[in-house]
Amino acid sequence: MRNGKMNSTKVFNIINVTLVTIVSIIILAPVLNILASSFASSKCLAEGDFIFFPKELTLDNYRAVLNDSSIWRAYLISVAKTVIGVVTHLLFCSMVAYGLSKRYLKFRKFYTVMGVITLFFSGGMIPTYLLIKKLGLLNNFLVYIIPQLFSYYDVVILMNFFRQVPPSLEESAQIDGAGVWTVFMRIVMPLSKPALATIALFNGVFQWNDFMTAKLYITDQNLYPVQMKLYDIIVQQQAASMNTIGNIALETTSKGIQLSTIVVTTVPILIIYPLLQKHFVSGMTLGAVKE
Repeated sequence: MRNGKMNSTKVFNIINVTLVTIVSIIILAPVLNILASSFASSKCLAEGDFIFFPKELTLDNYRAVLNDSSIWRAYLISVAKTVIGVVTHLLFCSMVAYGLSKRYLKFRKFYTVMGVITLFFSGGMIPTYLLIKKLGLLNNFLVYIIPQLFSYYDVVILMNFFRQVPPSLEESAQIDGAGVWTVFMRIVMPLSKPALATIALFNGVFQWNDFMTAKLYITDQNLYPVQMKLYDIIVQQQAASMNTIGNIALETTSKGIQLSTIVVTTVPILIIYPLLQKHFVSGMTLGAVKE
């Protein structure tokens, strides 16, 4: 009986490892191809006879991208809007969630219903554009921050996590003279790192990859984030290729620049994700209060 269970466990593990390996290869293959192609010369890109190992390697594509001063400005805008956006989003959603997690809050059901409505309905693109225009946020850096302050989906996640914080922790702090703000910032927030890190990662990835906000509300190129700059580079290179019919070298060079730009814009997320992954651990409050 025991041998049968061991054999079934071994078969299950083998199947799991096989499936995970296949999925990993499917995910990694295109990424590695883009990375290899970004280092390939124009000749190799024109021939297209490689997948992961181009015959001729060059840094010309990266030199063309990194020597463009507008790329660095776009990087600065992306970093600023991501950092500021994540911090303000976490703070705003956390304050709302903390209030809604208290059953004694007046009109709590009304606030909850209003929040749920926002999960299913929105004003639409044109009314939203008119609202942004009325608020004076067109060609304004704050258009990256203010509309992204609130997400009721994130509020629900934080609200459920705050309910798991032992009430005795808050009560003991209040007995010692701590106010609501002190309890929230010094007790509740530090104990909620797993939830905060998860939301910070998701919102940070969204802020970094956000393209439509700049496309709809920004015409000043000095406020372009890196994703909009990438789009601008691709459009310009495609237009140049179409205007020069039959020039294979130009087409392959533009493709190399596009691929190298994609790699440059993806690297920060690949660096940040492992740093936040360690916080994806639940149960941080376990053992905080002894029975």
